[in-house]
Amino acid sequence: MGQRASGELQADTDADAGDSADEALHKDEIFDLMSNHRRRYAIHYLKGADDPVPLAELAEQVAAWEHDKRVEEIASAERKTTYTSLQQTHLPRLDRAGVVDFEDGEVELEDRVERLDIYLDIVPANSISWGMYYLGLSAFAILVLAALWVDFLPTDGVPVLAYPAVLIAMFAVSAGYHAYVNHKYRFENLERPP
Repeated sequence: MGQRASGELQADTDADAGDSADEALHKDEIFDLMSNHRRRYAIHYLKGADDPVPLAELAEQVAAWEHDKRVEEIASAERKTTYTSLQQTHLPRLDRAGVVDFEDGEVELEDRVERLDIYLDIVPANSISWGMYYLGLSAFAILVLAALWVDFLPTDGVPVLAYPAVLIAMFAVSAGYHAYVNHKYRFENLERPP
């Protein structure tokens, strides 16, 4: 009896582990999903929608972005090509991955799309890596603190805690600016998808 209960517990644990593994999107799958501009455009448009979007409406906007035109300027052939491609290839692929719900000619994002957000952020071309920036700022802080330790920096007329306070303020301002830039370049905050 004890062995049977232990076996049942193990089976339940294995089933739970299988469920969470099934729900996880692997990096390779995420990069594959995001490798096509039509899928990125569709996700971008759906992020701005509160309700399910008709496939025809989605296809019009994706075609407009593809051809760098307004929706009203899209030719029938351009609209049809995009519609067919979304219907037959891209939306079923996103639906199988659990990112969208594509049913009865309407498309809606699933909660699972939030797992893609980290891969959808845009890094401006002229920016330095935030990791390198913080590494440099940390090296500067270490130099200042070391200089204070060996009495190299003047402390006459300047409170000793002024230097660490300035360093902390530099980190706080940098972190605030970093948060602002990350928010500004979030995929869903851009007017047109990249």
